[in-house]
Amino acid sequence: QVQLVESGGGLVQAGGSLRLSCAASGRTFSNYAMGWFRQAPGKERAIVTAINWSGGSTYYADSVKGRFTISRDNAKNMVYLQMNSLKPEDTAVYYCAAKRSQLLLGLLTSDFGSWGQGTQVTVSS
Repeated sequence: QVQLVESGGGLVQAGGSLRLSCAASGRTFSNYAMGWFRQAPGKERAIVTAINWSGGSTYYADSVKGRFTISRDNAKNMVYLQMNSLKPEDTAVYYCAAKRSQLLLGLLTSDFGSWGQGTQVTVSS
């Protein structure tokens, strides 16, 4: 498995921006597609975005398309989530996750084998 540590969460006003980072260690980072999930109070954890092993293919949930951007740097074992035009409904704990394969086929929580501890993002209105 790969170990993941998120950073960059915080409190921001609606319309603002945040950049989340996820540092990976333990295994060859480029062996894994990566994803960001979020979980709001009382709701299930859900996929936000994902990126394949090379960065050449991405997926975005409809709710974040055009506002969020996922990227990765395989040389640094890092994946990033740039969040712009934040809305109160984006408030959640955000989790970085490593998929069990290099590809984006299948984006359920069960398709991801390693998880970070989560970072809180709070967007005030």
